[in-house]
Amino acid sequence: MKCLIALGLVLLIIALPLKASTDENSKVSFRHDVMPVLSKAGCNGGGCHGALAGKGGFRLSLNAYDPATDYYNITRENRGRRIEFAAPATSLFVTKPTAAVRHKGGKVLHEKSEGYRILTRWIQHGAPGPSDNDPTIKKFEISPTLSQLKKGQAQQLTARVFFSDGTERDVTQWARFASTDATVAEVNESTGLAKVIGYGDGAITAWYSGQIALARIRSPWPNVIPNDTYNKAPRRNVIDDAVLNLLRRLNLKPSPRSSDSEFIRRVHLDVVGMLPTPESTRTFLADTSETKRDELIESLLAQPEFIDYWTYRLSDLFLISGRKLRPDALKSYYQWLRGEMEKGTTWNKLVRQVISAKGDTMKNGATNFYSVHQDPETMAENVSQAFMSLSINCAKCHNHPLEKWTNDQYYSFANLFARVRAKGWGGDARNGNGARTLFIADRGDLIQPRTGKPRPPAPLDGQSIESDSPEDRREALAAWLTSPDNPYFTRSIANRVWANFFGRGIVEPVDDLRVSNPASNEQLLEEIASYLVENNYDLKALMRLILQSETYQRTSKPLAENMEDQKYYSRYYPRRLMAEVLQDAITSVTQVSPKYDQITLSDGSTQGTNFYRDGTRALQLFDSSVTSYFLKTFGRNEREITCECERSNKPSMVQVLHLSNGDTLNSNLRSEQSCVNVMIPQSDEQIIEETYLLCLSRLPSDTERKRLSQIFDATPEIERRAAVEDLFWALMTSREFLFQH
Repeated sequence: MKCLIALGLVLLIIALPLKASTDENSKVSFRHDVMPVLSKAGCNGGGCHGALAGKGGFRLSLNAYDPATDYYNITRENRGRRIEFAAPATSLFVTKPTAAVRHKGGKVLHEKSEGYRILTRWIQHGAPGPSDNDPTIKKFEISPTLSQLKKGQAQQLTARVFFSDGTERDVTQWARFASTDATVAEVNESTGLAKVIGYGDGAITAWYSGQIALARIRSPWPNVIPNDTYNKAPRRNVIDDAVLNLLRRLNLKPSPRSSDSEFIRRVHLDVVGMLPTPESTRTFLADTSETKRDELIESLLAQPEFIDYWTYRLSDLFLISGRKLRPDALKSYYQWLRGEMEKGTTWNKLVRQVISAKGDTMKNGATNFYSVHQDPETMAENVSQAFMSLSINCAKCHNHPLEKWTNDQYYSFANLFARVRAKGWGGDARNGNGARTLFIADRGDLIQPRTGKPRPPAPLDGQSIESDSPEDRREALAAWLTSPDNPYFTRSIANRVWANFFGRGIVEPVDDLRVSNPASNEQLLEEIASYLVENNYDLKALMRLILQSETYQRTSKPLAENMEDQKYYSRYYPRRLMAEVLQDAITSVTQVSPKYDQITLSDGSTQGTNFYRDGTRALQLFDSSVTSYFLKTFGRNEREITCECERSNKPSMVQVLHLSNGDTLNSNLRSEQSCVNVMIPQSDEQIIEETYLLCLSRLPSDTERKRLSQIFDATPEIERRAAVEDLFWALMTSREFLFQH
């Protein structure tokens, strides 16, 4: 009987509204006390109860993004059996994580820990739930914000949170810490104790209740560099100031200027994607004027090949692909982009055209952006990724685990595209011309699945728009997105442009600008972003600033004092040429062009195309669905998703074998149209010099001349062609040819 009475009392307590303790001094907050304990213990992680289906019949929101549902599942679900008010220490909610009863996740909470005390106190006080009146987090920080340490030294980091009611608390024990560069410093995930294990400018991040904070850890190299080295180093503009400032702090010595032959080859490949001709190389090397590099830069920026190159590069971002669009729609999309590049349309105006595009896809090529992305969620994700370098995909299901973006913000942002409609026939890329008409409907909203209601349409961190407004919501988005006050927009394109010229971004990967992925040189990124704003988003102006900088014009040859530098720009970093540039380089040397007369469709089948005349360069192709074994092997961007990760510049054994034994190089050299036929009648000296200028944009050294002259002298006339072919093959398979340097 006593047991039945006790059971009845427990059920009565569960049935009544749960009340918090009246003692405010001992009040335990579900949102700010209980949930941090569960998050730190990993209970709501993706591998445990935070998984989509939960674990063992118990589900929590991933990393506590939905406190109201978590509260219900803990206290009400399964007839409230997880909470025992009469004896809090016997509650399943407590005995499971302490492994007092069987728990597949093992013991994640100790009975003598502060977390255990918080959970039991919360139950003792009536298990109060989250409230709209709970104070909100206004600021989260870890300190010290910058620590300069030597290798082997350690630093204890402290995490603090500041609430809207004016209170603050130390949450170090509830924060999760991580290192952004494990080669510089490592950190204890639980305690926040950081230890320096290498050299460089690293960072430690902390996560707490959906908030991210960052602190820098700086560890200078043990080099002894006189101050005069930095004081006397040549500086052309703000780029050099920012780079040299950090090199000084890290004890890295800047490499000297590149040679003229290094520079002319480098700047041609980076600006127009082509090798310089032997004639232009000879002229440049013979020129003694101090302004010749600036003049060369201006000449390249004005060439039509500059338009080809940058149209192609931006086509990766806009996903101009025959796998997604029919041929005529594809051509319309590409020609719109190329036309805007030719007119010199500034980046902010070009992006506004895309965001607010509507009308006939054949007449307004920009509308094909919405043919590639056909639902509000995909539109939102790709706009964010392409134009702000922010991946918000994770927030579609829950709050972003690595960023501040919430599930609600995701659906507010996606709701901006809910009224984009199209009429006309879509379908397979093999049929029709892809003509569609894009328009904006009068009504329609995207439903937030978690609540079953639409979220007010709003840009990320922007003001919401009236749901019943008849205006095109994308206009407000375009204004917010391209505003100089939106730091993501400016930093994103500035970082992408920088990466084109240096092979890596100041933030790397280039399309990942989250707080927990900091810039290698924050001052540098701020400087070029500010310069872009000052020049009204003229990308060519930013390119000119970069190309004229001493930082860009440094040699790629390392010094003993900067050998280990991989991201602070003490020197120029060699990298393999991107697939399309390498293909065009082989074509320009051998004078034999590949045929681009097939496209590969999404189902893997091929289809003929007559879009590309003979002599078309790889950088003039409209899209990445053109069939080419070479381009695919060397890492062409397939444009399936908006991610720079789709392109690969990494060397591989397959590439080596193709260059050694494949058709691209060997067949070109043997062809009747090959440059070899032009070379054979020339003298040995002319052949050697011209081949070096064609392939490497430099004259051969005396040692190279002498050795090759001896080889040609000993070669019988009947084998002369083979010797010339071998010379070209040797140079074109060398690192000096295959790499930008």
